[in-house]
Amino acid sequence: MLLLLWRDTLGIGGIGREVYLLYRHWYHQLAHGTFPPDDVTWQYPPGAGLVFLAPGQLPELTYYQAFVVLTLVADAVVTFALARAGSSGAWLWVAGLPLLLHLPLARYDVQVTAVAVLGLLALRGGHARLGGTLAGLGAMIKVWPLLTLIGTPRGHLTRRAWTAALVAAGVLLAVLTLAFSHTLDFARQQGSRGVQIESVGGTALSLAKLAGWWPGEVRYRYGAFELTGPYASSAAHFALLLTGLAFCWLLLWRVRSWQWSAATPVDAAFTAVLLFTVTSRVISPQYMVWLLGLGAVCLTCRDTGQRAVALLMLPAAALSALAYPILYDDVINVTPLGCAVVALRNGLLVAAALLSCRRLWAETVPGPPSLKGL
Repeated sequence: MLLLLWRDTLGIGGIGREVYLLYRHWYHQLAHGTFPPDDVTWQYPPGAGLVFLAPGQLPELTYYQAFVVLTLVADAVVTFALARAGSSGAWLWVAGLPLLLHLPLARYDVQVTAVAVLGLLALRGGHARLGGTLAGLGAMIKVWPLLTLIGTPRGHLTRRAWTAALVAAGVLLAVLTLAFSHTLDFARQQGSRGVQIESVGGTALSLAKLAGWWPGEVRYRYGAFELTGPYASSAAHFALLLTGLAFCWLLLWRVRSWQWSAATPVDAAFTAVLLFTVTSRVISPQYMVWLLGLGAVCLTCRDTGQRAVALLMLPAAALSALAYPILYDDVINVTPLGCAVVALRNGLLVAAALLSCRRLWAETVPGPPSLKGL
């Protein structure tokens, strides 16, 4: 991975550009006490600013070098934590991350996944307040770690975890609001995002364009390649509707589930993040880092029902790397090869999400066997 990053010429090339241009640009703004104002590419909660400021604490290295070093440290922390919890999970992480080639070293998703994994392992160990605190801090970095609390056991553990999460997130937000200006500007940029070419909706539109049924085109907007044209806005709204329906299903599962095991909290967290990934308007390849991390936590539990789903993340990660960076020109130009690779990856993720939901429901919701999984 380091060799590929050093050369950085595989496929479309220039993966590290996001660090030494965009991240470093944000670092200089943050170092002057302001979050990026009126920047359409700044779409992250304010806690992410701490990740971008962190490389500045290693002045003997360039910003790019320091960022990669800190990413490797976060990777080592995840590996060590998983190895202590169970070797199967550690092997999934160690074997799965390189399937994404050098992308994980040039994005900050390993760092936020480390926070989520540590929080989920803390919850599994019965440390509700610590797990909740880490989930809250993670949510302030990239929102999705808050989903790791969806499966906390009923009663005082849930109250402790959610209270700790809200307090941690609130305190961090208050500190950042006092220390920086334009702290909440990120929220304005999220609503304008459209359908990215790697999303499930983007796959549908790309296949329609390839067949000659849709006259839209691919444009670079809001820091990503999106599909624009007739029905593109409807596809984006439909993705948001699916996300809402996924949330409703999780609430229904939470109400109906009673037969819990030690693996249920981590299984539910994995299912929740997988659902919100497949219904996203984006599905960037680095999202696979999250799923590999949470899938690895599931494999640390002997009685997990998500083993097969977690293992499906390995071919999904490999297909993600094939789509970006190796065949990204084909994906952008909507060629048959590019469409086929992204469609296969997304089809695999959708199938994994459905299987994950079915297994979580079947193992936790009491009822006749014929009704389980519906």
